[in-house]
Amino acid sequence: MTTATIRERLYDYIRVADDKKVQAIYTLVEDQIVPAVDWSEDEDFVAELDERVRRYEAGIDRAYSWDELEASIAELKKKRTAK
Repeated sequence: MTTATIRERLYDYIRVADDKKVQAIYTLVEDQIVPAVDWSEDEDFVAELDERVRRYEAGIDRAYSWDELEASIAELKKKRTAK
């Protein structure tokens, strides 16, 4: 049985299961459930991102493109293997 099929069967079962069974299932997995975090609602995090953008736009901090990062890593690997 595929994972998608198992999920669908579990959804269907939980929708009609009695309260005791739903509670038992939840008890089995509750410590593995991580609440979703909406980073856009975290004022400190958003303020930090805004400050980083401000510093970049003001020329205080430098940003690197993905291509620059990959090139830098490739150069470091090349130097490491040359030793």
